[in-house]
Amino acid sequence: MRVRLKRGVADPEGENTKKALNLLGFNVRSVRTEKVFLVSLNGASEEDALREAEEMCKKLLANPVIQEYEIKIRGQQARE
Repeated sequence: MRVRLKRGVADPEGENTKKALNLLGFNVRSVRTEKVFLVSLNGASEEDALREAEEMCKKLLANPVIQEYEIKIRGQQARE
């Protein structure tokens, strides 16, 4: 899941990062921040995983007033 600020919402962390990069000599036009959440669910079908991820975003991970989110479901991955 990716959670990012909606267009037009101030991104102070992105602006500070841009300023710092420019001070270091990088020619940066803009920086936007986003959070990535990698969530593994036990035994969930793809449909169930999508539904649960949607609930997670709505209830905790994203503020729908200022943020938008994107959900991608991946197949099972090897366990570590």
